Amino acid sequence: MAVTASTPIELVNDAYARFDERIDDARTRLGRPLTLAEKILIAHLADPSAEIERGVTYNDLNPDRVAMQDATAQMALLQFVTAGLPEVAVPSTVHCDHLIQAKENGLVDLLAAEKNNAEVYDFLESVSAKYGLGFWKPGAGIIHQVVLENYAFPGGMMIGTDSHTPNAGGLGMIAIG
Repeated sequence: MAVTASTPIELVNDAYARFDERIDDARTRLGRPLTLAEKILIAHLADPSAEIERGVTYNDLNPDRVAMQDATAQMALLQFVTAGLPEVAVPSTVHCDHLIQAKENGLVDLLAAEKNNAEVYDFLESVSAKYGLGFWKPGAGIIHQVVLENYAFPGGMMIGTDSHTPNAGGLGMIAIG
């Protein structure tokens, strides 16, 4: 699925298409109603028939999206490159906002960050282009708000390298940062 500046409706529809069957099955297996968080987690299980026992079982999940910020995306993307995969498996984005230091004013600080972090930004942009990640250049927006306004949707699951990724939970998403 191509990376866009927002969440494609196909991604949302695919996520919702799994809900009814998986949640009904889980209710039957567990013999009780489910919380919203449990419903979202169950809908994102890599193996929908996997054993589910709170605090005991370990289950793989398939998130809908990954969002990274420039300071921590460097290591995450270096590790991804060494995995030898041809492209990302889910829509993923890099947001260049954390390396901008507020000292003077918006324009001066942005220009200083672009100069001081050019090598980092070039690396992140080139890796993003090569492996199919979206790239939000410096000055394009703060990840906390971009994630909430452009990528979050009720019932979705997002993994992020930013401690503010859970901001997307404001729209009923499980967002882990």
